[in-house]
Amino acid sequence: MRGFLASSIGVTCAAALALPLTLPAAAAPAPAPAPAPAAQPASGARSASTTADPTLPGSTESLPLAPRTRDRTLGAAPEQGLTRDDVHRFSLVGVTWSDPDTELRGQVQVRTRATGTGEWSGWQDIDTHNEDHGADPGTAERDSGHVHGSTAPLWVGDSDGVDVRVRANATATRTVENRSSPLPAGLHLELVDPGAEAPPAGARPTVNRAAAPLAAELPALSRQATEREVVALRGKAQPYIGPRPRIVTRHGWGADETLREKGFVYTKKVKAAFVHHTATGNNYRCSQAPSVIRGIYRYHVESSGWRDIGYNFLVDKCGTIYEGRAGGATKAVMGAHTLGFNTDSMGIAVLGTFGSAKPSSAAVNAIARLTAWKLGLYGVNPRGKTYLKSGGGNLYPKGKNVRLNVISGHRDGFATECPGRQLYGKLGSARSTSARFQGR
Repeated sequence: MRGFLASSIGVTCAAALALPLTLPAAAAPAPAPAPAPAAQPASGARSASTTADPTLPGSTESLPLAPRTRDRTLGAAPEQGLTRDDVHRFSLVGVTWSDPDTELRGQVQVRTRATGTGEWSGWQDIDTHNEDHGADPGTAERDSGHVHGSTAPLWVGDSDGVDVRVRANATATRTVENRSSPLPAGLHLELVDPGAEAPPAGARPTVNRAAAPLAAELPALSRQATEREVVALRGKAQPYIGPRPRIVTRHGWGADETLREKGFVYTKKVKAAFVHHTATGNNYRCSQAPSVIRGIYRYHVESSGWRDIGYNFLVDKCGTIYEGRAGGATKAVMGAHTLGFNTDSMGIAVLGTFGSAKPSSAAVNAIARLTAWKLGLYGVNPRGKTYLKSGGGNLYPKGKNVRLNVISGHRDGFATECPGRQLYGKLGSARSTSARFQGR
């Protein structure tokens, strides 16, 4: 994935982080169109191993799945899988397929062998409903020719053996016609090694060699200090804005900037925040959060074919906030988080799975602190309502103006379980707390 989209303001990633509070104009010009992408390889022709830069830690191994059973009537394979004990070490897994518009109607399960102990885990389910994420239809990112269908990624910890099975559900098998498979074509198992540590700063390319060194974090500011910075940049005060929280930058969590596309795409403003869960599971320590994020980043770019990580921000169970998609933490960067509603919005993903598990109070508070600051930069009330124009999805047709909560769950814009029942139930509290941080 190497098609480049020109930045509308021509800044480098290093400059964007070195000047974290540079704010966009009220209406940023549209980015230049991307060059025509290279042709997508045929199913099964993907490289078995795709490491972007051997001098940086981390890798992605992509392995084609094989039929395990056949339907005697249809001649089709309702189950595919793979068992390997000779793979490169990995910590995050997922399954991809050729056509991003094809739904995987079935169950994906995986078990893994722990590095060191050699013990195999029990079977774990992988969330198959990842088509509700991604770039909007008709955008350059969506139409690049590089995008694949994909499950959500699952964090499994340091492993060196894997057993995966993908089973079509009964409905998919019964509705197969013309003896075609009930499963999507081109199924691959993706094994992601996020690397053991952050890439060294000297290995990161930057166009402007005179730029300030990349910072590992944007430090927290008091409300007064935040207001002073906004006045210095805009020439006027913002009446309601929360204090800037501490944010770990991409440099801080170890993003390999050679993986993503080089340019940035911006929208006019940030009118709403969509809250997600990553569905990667809850079996991680807070000290491992940077590794989990590096794994998700690689999976989104190398496996799913997106231009960068899809979320604008991520939050771990200890309440630490991380910068997501590149382009500037204060800016209206277009993400790939809520299919149909990526324009004029931001996506915040909490690391974990919250269908039955409750999110930590620290994570919910972090959502409130982040939205109080970021929405405040654009004069938006976290307890308010707003209108967003649908870019197309399964709930709202393209072009429809949809009235939404300023802080919404992913399921408000798309028919999905995300962000999980337990996290979705905390959004009312997040709205109230966010508004209080803004002084409303």
